[in-house]
Amino acid sequence: MGHPEGYTATDIVARYKRMTGHNVLHPMGWDAFGLPAEQYAIETGTHPRLTTSTNVNRFREQLQSLGFSYDWDREVATCDPSYYKWTQWIFTKLLERGLAYQAEVPVNWCPALGTVLANEEVIDGLSERGNHPVIRKPMKQWMLKITAYGDRLLNDLDDLDWPESIKEMQRNWIGRSEGAQLAFDVPGVDHEALGKLEVYTTRPDTLFGATYLVVAPEHPLVDALASAEQRDAVDEYVARASRKSDLERTELSKEKTGVFTGAHATHPLTGEAVPVWVADYVLGTYGTGAIMAVPAHDERDFEFATAFGLPIVEVVRGPTDDDEASSDEKGAYSGAGSMVNSACEYLDVNGLPNAEAGEKIASWLADRGVGAKKVNFKLRDWLFARQRYWGEPFPVVYPEGSDEIVPVPLSDLPLVLPETESFKPSGDGEGPLANVEDWVATVDPRDGKTPARRETNTMPQWAGSCWYYLRFIDPKNPDAMVDGDLEKYWMPVDLYVGGAEHAVLHLLYARFWHKVLYDVGAVSTKEPFRRLVSQGMILGEMEYTAFVDAEGGYVSAKGKTDGLDAVKLDARDVVKKGDGFALAADESIRVNARAHKMSKSRGNVVNPDDVVRDYGADSLRLYEMFMGPLKETKMWQTKGVEGCSRFLARAHRLVCDAERRTAEEPTPEQLKAINACVAKVTEETEGMRFNTAIAAMMEFVNAATKWETRPEKALEPFVLCLGPYAPHLSEELWAELGHETSNAYARWPEADESLLVEDTVTMAVQVNGKMRGKIEVAVDAAQEDAVAEAMAQENIAKFVPDAAEIKKIIYVPGKILNLVAPQKKK
Repeated sequence: MGHPEGYTATDIVARYKRMTGHNVLHPMGWDAFGLPAEQYAIETGTHPRLTTSTNVNRFREQLQSLGFSYDWDREVATCDPSYYKWTQWIFTKLLERGLAYQAEVPVNWCPALGTVLANEEVIDGLSERGNHPVIRKPMKQWMLKITAYGDRLLNDLDDLDWPESIKEMQRNWIGRSEGAQLAFDVPGVDHEALGKLEVYTTRPDTLFGATYLVVAPEHPLVDALASAEQRDAVDEYVARASRKSDLERTELSKEKTGVFTGAHATHPLTGEAVPVWVADYVLGTYGTGAIMAVPAHDERDFEFATAFGLPIVEVVRGPTDDDEASSDEKGAYSGAGSMVNSACEYLDVNGLPNAEAGEKIASWLADRGVGAKKVNFKLRDWLFARQRYWGEPFPVVYPEGSDEIVPVPLSDLPLVLPETESFKPSGDGEGPLANVEDWVATVDPRDGKTPARRETNTMPQWAGSCWYYLRFIDPKNPDAMVDGDLEKYWMPVDLYVGGAEHAVLHLLYARFWHKVLYDVGAVSTKEPFRRLVSQGMILGEMEYTAFVDAEGGYVSAKGKTDGLDAVKLDARDVVKKGDGFALAADESIRVNARAHKMSKSRGNVVNPDDVVRDYGADSLRLYEMFMGPLKETKMWQTKGVEGCSRFLARAHRLVCDAERRTAEEPTPEQLKAINACVAKVTEETEGMRFNTAIAAMMEFVNAATKWETRPEKALEPFVLCLGPYAPHLSEELWAELGHETSNAYARWPEADESLLVEDTVTMAVQVNGKMRGKIEVAVDAAQEDAVAEAMAQENIAKFVPDAAEIKKIIYVPGKILNLVAPQKKK
């Protein structure tokens, strides 16, 4: 039910904007290179293309049954070769600009699925799809250099009309930090590549407090650092760490683990030997994959040092620190302060503010070539390869006898997936395409004869969904991704409605690709989505378990309910009917109740098809918008659909009662009611406050149902207001009112503001500051008229029997009247 919610919201906006004279691009397409289709192919032998086509047809039927006004001529699918031709073209542009590259990196490898998984596809060390074990292992993979756009992705957030919470999620995900990268000598280690161990720190001021170093388990130099005595312990630890996800490893509450490598590094300031440990709370993909640990000023380092008995040296003292307390007692202090214990024969920063000391230490290191100031990001380059069949083939070849990577020219695109009957991975780290040898073997496109091999990995599902909004603009263009004039006309996207789960994945990747396309001149805007609205989740109906104390033992009952008040009654009924207990009034009932996200595993999924069958599409649309504000999480209640269905039935009876419908002019009261409705629905629809817009229409129907005659001039604006929300009924009522064409492009009604001005106002009347009654007077009533009206009210006059006794009058026109008089004696 969460899917129709967002689709209904955008359909209401699209229909409303058409009726207010705007050109509207409201398309639908299919992000169709999914892992589930491939897994189904492996299990059943059914080609993913067939599964995908079947599902797309089914989805399309459901969407059309709900009356969404999509432009189906613009329909696209990311698995269509005419579409992914341009996904492949974009990749070649990334390759040309050095933004696509290959590197051996630690990846999440799922042996059961035979593919690499993104961090977001791994939950508690298991694959999101199938719950298979996932390990970390180094593999040569395609990467996209999203980090090159880190500053632009961060800075351009400020200009977007997005929820601040979503922007903050992206800022945190990008994680820009300024610090220093420095090198520790590691003497006595026999490795040609290891003379120094590079670390990145955001706190160069704490360098004197670095008492040990930590490398990530996947750091390429772990083997070289491990001494003969520690080799087995290090190897065992690295193997254990490979089975953990990044999220598990960095969880703050988890117990710190690690192993001493046997190696020592030389402190660049003090010259002291600093032990080098391997621990999984450090990630190989952040910074250099190694850190200097300062346990006195970092919580994670403090916990690790405490667990393994490593030295803790305070170097920054806060303004309220207890000088007598030990570093162990103080814990990790991460605030500002003055420097202590920070001097050597080369440098003395004791007593300086820590920020100034950090600058001085960083400059000293840079002058001697052992460190440099550096900006770093938590954001990591995008792992852009999957060992799967069902995905976009990489448009590159590898000529025989060469290290070159040669892109396939545009004239040869799309590079289409080959036909095959085997969708299982090769098992050696290559995708299923490696089994299609006659497709893999090719020639260098530059000369047409040098033997070459194609890439056997495919792009991740994210690739096609990064730029779909552009293809909607010009979906059938064989010569360009999008026509330049059309792109300038339509971009950027005015409104994007989606769940917050896309905040740091799809939305960030789409912004990155769009900025690359901007740099190559393919688009005219720096950002793809002008305004973002995050819809709330729709939870299943509230489920309860009730435990009833009956005859000395507890009897349980389970069920669904609209709220806790109903639970108790339902629990008694269920227990009594189901278990034969006659319950006395004083018997206790303990109830646990909560609503859950809809899921097949919980069995609480509500199928839109069933609701449409029982109540109609308009009732479903209306209820999903009436449940509450679009941005909030709501709980599904089937009884609520019944209420919306009854409202639509009343609206139908209101318009279709031919005996009471008239062509006469509306009365002033009727004009005021319909204009108030139009004004409220217009204002709330503009603000995407759909629930209150529906409430305004309900209020109008309730009032108009009482009219003896129902002028068509008052009914027509209501039917038009109803159109974006309940288009099927609205079209029917429009025809009932004598119109022969659709109302989808009829002009949206405009409220006559002059009819909404109130002539009178209801005011509170106080006597000596206490509320004593209300009066209705003209909006611009003079003070004496307001007082006279108040004194004419018996319930007010009894507190001031004689107007002559009034000592003071406080009068705020349209707001309040306060009469100050001697209190009447009892």
